[in-house]
Amino acid sequence: MDKQTITRDFIDIQDHICRELELGDENGSFHEDKWVRAEGGGGRTRIFKNGKIIEKGGVAFSAVEGPTPEKILKKLNLEKADFYATGVSIVIHPVSPMVPIIHMNIRYFEMSNGVNWFGGGIDLTPHYVEISDAKYFHQEVKKTCDAFNPDYYPRFKKWADDYFFIKHRNETRGIGGIFFDRLVSNDPSEMNNIFEFVKSIGYLFPKVYRHFMAKNSALPYSETEKKWQSLRRGRYVEFNLVWDAGTKFGLDTNGRTESILMSMPPVANWEYMHEPEEGSREAQTLEYLKKDIDWVSL
Repeated sequence: MDKQTITRDFIDIQDHICRELELGDENGSFHEDKWVRAEGGGGRTRIFKNGKIIEKGGVAFSAVEGPTPEKILKKLNLEKADFYATGVSIVIHPVSPMVPIIHMNIRYFEMSNGVNWFGGGIDLTPHYVEISDAKYFHQEVKKTCDAFNPDYYPRFKKWADDYFFIKHRNETRGIGGIFFDRLVSNDPSEMNNIFEFVKSIGYLFPKVYRHFMAKNSALPYSETEKKWQSLRRGRYVEFNLVWDAGTKFGLDTNGRTESILMSMPPVANWEYMHEPEEGSREAQTLEYLKKDIDWVSL
């Protein structure tokens, strides 16, 4: 396993995900934008257009390299050396407020001094929390984790609950999932096992999201639900711009701004001191935006 193999497999995962999402939507398609980073490397950003179910979606692959910026060295407590980073990052914003927002990211980072690791995760942000949907999502994620290491799911779920917490709102971004970083081993066979786990998360993504596309996209909704969707999208923007480490890393490494900010929804809204009506579905959803809920056992 080397960076060329990892990069090639990540490209294959991007291709697979794009094909699956086009099949699930039945109308829209991805448009590719290839780009080159002046300091080294580049990527291909694919944006979904004319979707029936997907209003805005991005599936981005990148492989960038060069001198590691001082800000990154200091933040990650690393010694000075060149870096190589590759990964696939996805955010999907649906037309219907009954279909959840989803995010997935898998990545590999190495330095010329021998430092290297994998990172990634997958998490779900429903506009309305439906217990059966949350249970399905976490069961599928847990099953994938358990196939590699029974400690992965509880450990990485806790990490996601903490990571996707909007501190200034005292609520989670959604129902979580898993998040992991600096996953590495000195044992080559274990490192290969980690790589296979990372890839399995990439292939899990279209399976679970096509489930929600098929199940929820035809559910009825009104302007009330659309208004709530826009407010929840606002929370998504707040997290990505204030707290998200991937956004900060991309901007700090002089990444491509358009690709970094493809995670933003097409439309979002903020309403001063908005409070949902007591007992409403909106109020019930807020009750579930908390850490450490055992979704699998609910």
